[in-house]
Amino acid sequence: MLAIIPSATLLGVEGQPVLVEVHVGNGLPGFSMVGLPDAACRESRDRVKAAMQSVGITFPNRKVTVNLAPSAVRKHGAGLDLAIAVGVLVATGDVVADAVAGMAFLGELGLDGSVRRVPGIVPLAAAMRSSPVVVVPPGCGPEASLLGGEAREVGDLGALVRALTGEAPWPVAEAVAGAVAAPRRRGRDLAEVRGQPVARLALEVAAAGGHRLLLAGPPGAGKTMLAECLPGLLPDLAPDDALEVTSVHSAAGIRLPPDGLVRRPPYRAPHQTASAASVLGGSSSLRPGEISLAHCGVLFVDELGEFPVHVLDALRQPLEEGRIRVARAKAVVEYPARFLLVAALNPCPCGRGGRPGVCTCSDAARLRYARRLSGPLLDRIDLRVDVPRPDIGHLLSGPPGESTAEVAARVGAARACAAVRGVRCNAELSVRALDEVAPVHGSAAVLFEDALRAGSLSARGLHRVRRVARTLADLRDPSGAGPVGEEDVCLALQLRSEPDLLRLEAA
Repeated sequence: MLAIIPSATLLGVEGQPVLVEVHVGNGLPGFSMVGLPDAACRESRDRVKAAMQSVGITFPNRKVTVNLAPSAVRKHGAGLDLAIAVGVLVATGDVVADAVAGMAFLGELGLDGSVRRVPGIVPLAAAMRSSPVVVVPPGCGPEASLLGGEAREVGDLGALVRALTGEAPWPVAEAVAGAVAAPRRRGRDLAEVRGQPVARLALEVAAAGGHRLLLAGPPGAGKTMLAECLPGLLPDLAPDDALEVTSVHSAAGIRLPPDGLVRRPPYRAPHQTASAASVLGGSSSLRPGEISLAHCGVLFVDELGEFPVHVLDALRQPLEEGRIRVARAKAVVEYPARFLLVAALNPCPCGRGGRPGVCTCSDAARLRYARRLSGPLLDRIDLRVDVPRPDIGHLLSGPPGESTAEVAARVGAARACAAVRGVRCNAELSVRALDEVAPVHGSAAVLFEDALRAGSLSARGLHRVRRVARTLADLRDPSGAGPVGEEDVCLALQLRSEPDLLRLEAA
């Protein structure tokens, strides 16, 4: 007898529908699986057999053939276990086919018959939307029902069989405490930062306009603290962005909030020893990388000069396009990667910045350190500011600066101005839109011409400075109707100046 059970598998961060075809017929007893299963998926035959025996169901002593259609798509992981088990039950007649009509099944089976969570519940459930009911592991109901449809949770194979045969009702999902409101990550409060007026301004501009930021300065100056304050300045995610971020985090196996939806911009800070696959995505399991996990949020690259050069240069394409395409021998996947880059850089390997009698770095070491940052990558960073050691008076007895809540209010107003223009933030304005909302006239045009003639500004940098100037004008005039003035252009050019390290090496 033949049974066909809907399910899904992950390909990158997207779910791919799969039809699990199970045939139980005459022949030598055995279990064969076809349809490009990977090692973890192929091992489901042993998990299914043991799970059925543990709940008191006799596995058929006949020839069992499982086909995972479409056969051209690679099947990853153990998420098809439950669908295979249900297919065997239907094919042997233990469960009537009408009982599973309109249902899709997703979950890993334990040897004791328990049903376990698998990564990617949100995109997998989205791929099975043609089925009115999706059966998922315990605790996965909120995630599976984010895009609509009914989700039923089941804790073990025995309870599922009793529900399908009518011997017992469907298990009732346990209510999760605090599932109404997801926790809000706000990061550190900006009031903790003492002094650093230029860096604080750059941080506010970066949050308001979505502009990339490089903080260059000695250790202990507050670069990391400033970066950790940035998530609290950003507004909540829009509904569409929240769903996309939730899908990416679900595919990566990151635990989601109790209600299943990520509402706050994510914050990711990979270590400098991270591999290219972990940062960019596309490992053997096609897991999304750090730049995709930071989608619609902040990617903090601390110790920028210590990262491998090929990893840093690989950021250039996703910074421009907001997506990254990873090609492998058996698959080509695309991940979303629209993130706000914040990088921190020391003045030299020892961090003392070439000060005579203090810095222990040779000229050659400092030159190698500076050359790790390519010109094309730096040209894609909108704000580049030096963060000197804070004033002693500010550290010991200075008053606290503005709090995160105060600055976030101005950031929200600037983002609202960008929304009126049809973009999420000013960093996404096209060149044509810039000509409409940030025209260059008079003395401002002279400033740009001087910078272009001096070679300190590229064509790409020209448009980036114009976007920053538009953000500065929005912060100055929350209505967003004010023109971009000479002072806005001048300040935008100053915030894009070369860090001391690169100016010193160029000299």
